[in-house]
Amino acid sequence: MHAILRWFLSRPFRDATELRKQVRMVLNSQRDLLPPRAIAEIETGLAAFGDELRAASDKQAIRSASSRLEECAARWLQPYPNASARENIKEFLVSGVLILTVFCFFLQPMKIPSGSAQPTLYGNVITPLPEGNPEAVIPPRAVRILHWFKGIDYHHWIAKDSGPLRIEPVSRMLGFVRFQRFIVGKDSYTFYWPPDNLDRFCGAELGRHFEKGQTVLRLKTSSGDRLFVDRFTYNFRRPKRGETIVFTSTGIPGLIQHTHYIKRLIAMGGERVRIGDDRHAVVNGQRLDRHMRHFERVYAFSTPPRESVFSGHVNDKVAMEVLGRSIAPLFPDEHREVIVRPNHYLAFGDNTLNSFDGRAWGDFPRDKVVGKGLFVFWPFTERFGLIYW
Repeated sequence: MHAILRWFLSRPFRDATELRKQVRMVLNSQRDLLPPRAIAEIETGLAAFGDELRAASDKQAIRSASSRLEECAARWLQPYPNASARENIKEFLVSGVLILTVFCFFLQPMKIPSGSAQPTLYGNVITPLPEGNPEAVIPPRAVRILHWFKGIDYHHWIAKDSGPLRIEPVSRMLGFVRFQRFIVGKDSYTFYWPPDNLDRFCGAELGRHFEKGQTVLRLKTSSGDRLFVDRFTYNFRRPKRGETIVFTSTGIPGLIQHTHYIKRLIAMGGERVRIGDDRHAVVNGQRLDRHMRHFERVYAFSTPPRESVFSGHVNDKVAMEVLGRSIAPLFPDEHREVIVRPNHYLAFGDNTLNSFDGRAWGDFPRDKVVGKGLFVFWPFTERFGLIYW
């Protein structure tokens, strides 16, 4: 306990303990190169240094002991070329291994790409800002900086050259920085971290001719939530009904391959599921409602179903009445019952009118589950923090 206290209070003591650690590390790495006499002398010096360090009563005594250990080490240990670079590389590699360990076994970062989980988790939202509309205003720079912390960016591109619009595919810089270029003549505009299908929402038609000085793009983008996925918990227990689970789509028919989906778990293998016209799922004859854990908000609706608002879960009959199109073919009405296959899960999105989920493509193997949503770390909105729902 005394040594720990000295380490915190005395800078020379901290330097001395670091010196002892470095000498011991280099000695161990050079044991096969040094003669027995050198090894014995350095080990004796390390033991003596430990005794002196414990007995030292002031800074000068610590520095004197450190000097003697340095002289002993310099006499026998072989210097490494570019020692500082080697040390920095070692620290970098150790840090990289620790980060990879955390991401492989404990946490995994993920970005919500779509709005299927709204309003629990938000995906990318693109809002065109047409010129001449008094409500489509790009705020001053100071306000835009504040909005950036909420994940909101504004884009206004006025062409500096004439020509047809060309849009390049999404590319990557340094392996992880996504960007997409829009080109008119010799002028270009680059979006970093562009939302999916940005070219379909920007209001500029591919191949359309623009004159110099003409506005090509004017829009607002709201970044999808970025969160950490808990990869640890499900190593010790199965997912529970209502949890927001993350699973890989690889090998699941009907889904975009080699990506991740996040949905709310509704039913497990062997359970019977139907969706009532009242927008409540019924599992094994039990109606899910807002009094159940994790469904407090999903089923706390009191209005007709709306997009991006908690509205329960709709079957295809209700979807046709509200949207005029089919979104839940596996649940055509409140009488159709689906049995989840063994070792499979059935999951729905919270944005029931705009979610491509188990109502359309059915259940999926439970071994595809990666983890559960844990913590929203960006942007700094009311959703920042632990995911309770």
